[in-house]
Amino acid sequence: MLNILTAGVAPGLALLVYFYLKDQYNTEPLSVVFKAFIYGAIFVIPVMFIQYVVDAEGLFLSVWADAFFEKGMIEELVKWALFLWLIYGHVDFDEPYDGIVYGVSISLGFATLENILYLFSNGLEYAWGRAMFPVSSHGLFGVIMGFYFGKAKFQNHSRSKMVYMMMALFVPIVLHGAFNYILLEQEKWYVYLIPFMFFLWGLGLWKVKKARILTENAFKQSFESV
Repeated sequence: MLNILTAGVAPGLALLVYFYLKDQYNTEPLSVVFKAFIYGAIFVIPVMFIQYVVDAEGLFLSVWADAFFEKGMIEELVKWALFLWLIYGHVDFDEPYDGIVYGVSISLGFATLENILYLFSNGLEYAWGRAMFPVSSHGLFGVIMGFYFGKAKFQNHSRSKMVYMMMALFVPIVLHGAFNYILLEQEKWYVYLIPFMFFLWGLGLWKVKKARILTENAFKQSFESV
């Protein structure tokens, strides 16, 4: 049991630390990061229940609908709503890169409990594959969601805010749906999923770089205005 818990928690925690330490200015309070992580984990249960009901009612019969709507849309919509509720108006969300820290925290909280439950059901032999693919992909969806929330938060125009907030929802849905579609539809899924993961990591790290530049510029402007 301890081995499964360790294998279930370690990948998400390692990724969270990685993205947390990339925050150059005013690192986020660990209490708020932990709270976001825990809430992300808690909401796995209602999401699983909704997905069970959707399956039982046969609402999404095709593979693409299952991938993009039952899994991608429901999971990312819940994480997006959690971010809006917990983080968006929080006083500690005070620089663009913070969006990535909190987006990753929520997503990896979700991924960690999901991972633990999967390993308990299917065995420890899946731990490495789960860490490489589902857990890291959730973290990267969180990076992208958080990046767009960070853009939205510091826009001066309400229309721009709304555009970026919608991108924070729909870009992760599309990427999450594509990830699941590859797993569900392709017989040799690894042939397609490995290049997709390289793309996803490249996109995520590019967003990290952009967010750090935005944060650096914001700090420079604040010093110049003093």
